[in-house]
Formats: sequence, structure tokens, C-alpha cells
Amino acid sequence: MRRAVAGCASRVGGSRVEGAALFYAHRMASMITPAAAEIDLNADLGEGFGRWTLTDDEALLSVVTSANVACGFHAGDPSIMRRVCELAAERGVRIGAQVAYRDLAGFGRRAMDVPAGELAAEVAYQIGALDVFARAAGSAVSYVKPHGALYNRTVHDAEQAAAVVAGVRLAAGPAGLPVLGLPGSLLLAAAGEAGLAGVPEAFADRAYTPVGTLVPRSEPGAVLHDPDAVVARAVRMAAGGAVAAADGSTVRVTARSLCLHGDTPGAADLARRVRAALCAAGVAVGAFA
Repeated sequence: MRRAVAGCASRVGGSRVEGAALFYAHRMASMITPAAAEIDLNADLGEGFGRWTLTDDEALLSVVTSANVACGFHAGDPSIMRRVCELAAERGVRIGAQVAYRDLAGFGRRAMDVPAGELAAEVAYQIGALDVFARAAGSAVSYVKPHGALYNRTVHDAEQAAAVVAGVRLAAGPAGLPVLGLPGSLLLAAAGEAGLAGVPEAFADRAYTPVGTLVPRSEPGAVLHDPDAVVARAVRMAAGGAVAAADGSTVRVTARSLCLHGDTPGAADLARRVRAALCAAGVAVGAFA
């Protein structure tokens, strides 16, 4: 008799498990050694403004376990933030503040030089704004994740990483909040030094460099669009702790969460396939916060 995997039966029923997802899951499971007993699935949500909408929030919230909600600086407005928090709370999905540089026009993906004190205040501001709507929905902000250019900057910039952590401390107080980021980044190091939980994540749909960082979006092949490849990589990263870099070498990946980008075409269907494949490979799916 097959053992039920925690976090799988409630969201991915047998009738919804696609053949391709199962095929890749079993193939990868036979090639790798289990590395993660449980994995979280996070997605960037609430990325709209006014009448403009980028992500299918409702569909993705039926699959993921953590929602990185835009807080108004790169996308999102009060109405969108409130709606996503309500939907997440209804489904038991953890709410995370996706903080960014103040860059609506550039979707938070443009490099900026923001003084540390100003950045800390802006991070705290975004967390506080989202937490109002999360608590009104009967939930709360459970973690923080930088977005776009800020995410990439805090991988290697100690001052900006420390400013983000200072903003988290300012908003959350002594209890703090977990910080989601790239393994080996200065952001997670700064979080640990400040007594916050640093949670490592991996990206199933992004190309990696040989040293374990993300290939910049400006380079060809930085974002993967082949659903079969994304599913296979997700299973290998979660169950085997490894991923193929852009040059073909193998990169070790330690991740407690997998990010599935909500702005990818067919994102909801792809997320369902990834979750089904993880469950089929024996990897439990559950929130880290």
C-alpha cells in the first residue's frame, strides 16, 4: 500500500495528476537521493495595479503553500493586497511580504542605490501595510522576501542586506519574521546574525550559474519555459538537492522552499504539475512558516 504524502492529498487528487508529471517524478526519484523531507511552494502574487493584472492569484492560491504578496512598491495596490490576503487566509496559505525598491514603472527590476536607513524604513512600511490586510482577513504576515533587483542585490551587497533585515526587525519587533532568500546569500547571513530565521529557496523555472546564483534575466535562457524541464528540475532540487547549471555542471541546492513565478504563461497549470510530481516522488508539501 502506498503511503500518503502529507500536504498532497488535500490539493492534488488522483484525477488531477498528469501523466507527464508522474513520469518525470518517478524517473527523477530513481536517479537521486532524497534531500528534503518537506518542501514549501511559494509564488509571487498580487502583482497588479488598478485594472492591470499580471497573475492568476486565485488559481495559484489553490496550489501553493506560501504567497509572496506585492506590497505596493513594485506592484500591488490596497485593494489587490486586501483581496489576496483574504483569498490566502481562506485557503490556509501563508502570507509573505514581498518587499521591493520603490519602482512601479520598472516592476522593481531596475538597480537602485537607496541609502540604508531609507531602505530599512521602506521595507518596514511595506510589511506593515500588508500586515494590516492580513490581520483583517484573520491571518498575519508570516515571512518576508525581497523582490527583483532588491533580491539580487542582497545576494552580494552586505549593506543592502543588513538594511532589509533592519526593516524586518523594525516592523516585526523582537519576535522577528523569517526571511526567504537565495542559499549562501548575504541576506540570509545577515538574517542569521540578527537572530532571524533565514529560509533558503530554489527556483525551478530559472537558470543557475555554476556558483549557484541566478542567471540575470537580461541574458538568453535565464527563464525556463519548457514545462517538462521545470517539473523535472523541481523534483531534482527538492528530492536530490541538486540542479544543472547553465553550463551543464551540477550545483548543490539546499532549499526549504521552491519558487514558482506567477507571471509565467500557464503558471497555475505548471504549479499543479510541479506539486503533483513532488507528491508522486514522495516529497511532502507544506509551508515553512
